[in-house]
Amino acid sequence: MNRKPDAAIMMVALLGLLGFAPHAQAYLDPSTGSMILSAIVGLFATAALAIKTWWYKLKSLFRGGRDNKPSGRADVEKQPPSASGDEGSRRS
Repeated sequence: MNRKPDAAIMMVALLGLLGFAPHAQAYLDPSTGSMILSAIVGLFATAALAIKTWWYKLKSLFRGGRDNKPSGRADVEKQPPSASGDEGSRRS
């Protein structure tokens, strides 16, 4: 006789227990409200960053792991430093 309780019986028991809960004698000052609000905003920002991170990982998985970002500016050529050294390499 290992019968699980029905969901309806569990719901009635839960609502019955909540009906007998005593009132809380607590005071929440205004700074508590702003703290709760900032925590909620922080949770949304964290969730958005996690979704963005996983989205880019998922995209790179389907692209074969290659990155389409350019490595640098193509129009800038690297020039060796001059032998004389007067182009600002020395400070007086």
